[in-house]
Parts: sequence; structure tokens; C-alpha cells
Amino acid sequence: MRAISFVLRRVGVERFRRIPAVVEEQAMYSTESTCPKVSLSNGLKIPIIGLGTSHHGGYSHDAVLYALRECGVRHIDTAKRYGCEEQLGKAVRESGILREDLWLTTKLWPGEYGFNTAKQACRDSCSRLGVEYLDLYLMHWPDAMVPGRSNREVRAETWRALEELYDEGVCRAIGVSNFLVSHLEELKEDCGVVPHVNQVEYHPFQQPGELLAYCRREGIVFEGYCPLAKGQALSHPVILQMAQKYGRTPSQICIRWSIQNRVVTIPKSTKKERILENCQVFGFSLSSEDVDHIRRLHSDLKLVHLSYPLWKG
Repeated sequence: MRAISFVLRRVGVERFRRIPAVVEEQAMYSTESTCPKVSLSNGLKIPIIGLGTSHHGGYSHDAVLYALRECGVRHIDTAKRYGCEEQLGKAVRESGILREDLWLTTKLWPGEYGFNTAKQACRDSCSRLGVEYLDLYLMHWPDAMVPGRSNREVRAETWRALEELYDEGVCRAIGVSNFLVSHLEELKEDCGVVPHVNQVEYHPFQQPGELLAYCRREGIVFEGYCPLAKGQALSHPVILQMAQKYGRTPSQICIRWSIQNRVVTIPKSTKKERILENCQVFGFSLSSEDVDHIRRLHSDLKLVHLSYPLWKG
């Protein structure tokens, strides 16, 4: 893994070579218990569905245990900002799941951007989670929030810290969250390793097509949070109609649509029945016509409070 990083550094601009994300398509249409994986540019494979966590009541110890033990979830997404890393680490240990069988993602908050602070923050997250390494470590936002310094400068310095953590094996993969094309282009010019993942808001009403296409061209896996549009998509007539057509729930239609678009998808719930429901999306597929129909909802409905963050700095 780290040898790949060194090779990318040596070949200059070729370090940002365009390696398409690969989904194990055969698994996508298999049994309900099978979760397909997406290949990162460094050869690692991330489960295409994960369990999201958040602050403001977005964590439940019992729900995480249920997801791991009963639903076969092997991908958990969290962040230092959410304040639940320590509790999540306890749940992972109680689950009995082997560390090597689990994909753990956490995120670096802008308040700890900078070379030394980022490296220490990563090790602190590992300590709270009770692990020796992270599968994926993300810069949480593009806005650096550092007075007197440009966002670009601080992002580049922070990314170099993540590159070093990657080289050291503390992070098996590194990436960003909520970055636009302009931010990714700046990293391309300033740094040495292409982000393995860009995690952004993605659902039927929020489809950043230009960003998605860019990530695909550059070999950056596209990961989507908020796949149900904070519940807003569940009552849309088109989603309800398809739920009836396929004999599935509205949330399953939304998640299935997302993964059929080859987007790593992170639904969030603290309710056991919802977690199970969200995992049961591999026993059916949407027709290409229905996938396109949902895609057109992007232009049919705009939700201001869910609009994509447009940082320019």
C-alpha cells in the first residue's frame, strides 16, 4: 500500500493518474447478506454501504452493536466532531468483530488543521477508537478557519500530514469530505497523493454531477452521506411509486438508487429496524429507466436547507 504512495510521489503529475473506481458488480445483485465493495486507487476495497453516525443524538450504542452482530455491517463512519469515537470503539470491541474485518472511517475537524495538529488529532482519534490504525481518514471540510492564512495553504499543509500518516501506515487510505472540484484541483497542484475518497451529500435532490464526473476521471471514490435527504425523499411521489412497484420501502429505493450509481453510501439511523431495512438492498435492482427517473428529480425539486456547500476559498 505505502509503496504505491512512494511511486505516485516519484512520477510527479502521474501521481494523480486516473484510476476508475471498480465495483464488484456480481455481488451487487446477490443475496441480501452480501455487501459489495468498491476498489480504491490503492487496491483497498471499501464496503459500498456503511453505517453513519453523527452528533445531536446520532449515536446509539445498542444500534451499532445490532448493526455489527445482526446485520453484518462492516463499515462504520464517524468523526471527531460527532463526539462518539470513544463509545464507538467500545461497541466495536464488544461486538467481537475482528479489527481486520471492519472498515473504520473518521474525520479531522478544521479546528485541528495544520501539519502537527493534524497528525496528533489522528493519533488521538485512534486512541479514542481503541485501534492502531484507521481504514480511512478524511479532512472534514474545505474551509480551514485559520485567521491570517489562506484556506488553500492550510489545506495543503494538512494534506501533507495525512500523506505522512498514510506512508506510516496509521491510515490505510486518506480522503476529503465536502470538497468541490476547485479544492481537489488545488490539492492536485500542491500535494503528492490523490485523495482516495471524497465524501459529500448525495441523494435524489442533491446530485453534484460535475463533481461526481471529476472524481470518476481522477480515480477518487465518490461517497455519499444523507442518502434519504434527511427523510425528505421518503414522501416524494416518485419514490413512493417505485417502493410500491418493487415491493420495497422508500428508504430502500433511495439507497438502491445510490449504490446503482456506484456511490459508496452512508445511511444513518439509531433504530434497529431502520438499520436492518437499510442493509436489505442487494436482493433487487432498479431498472435503468427508473434510475434515470430518479436522477431527473435533481432538477424537479430544490431543498434550500440541503443545498450543497459552495465554499470558494
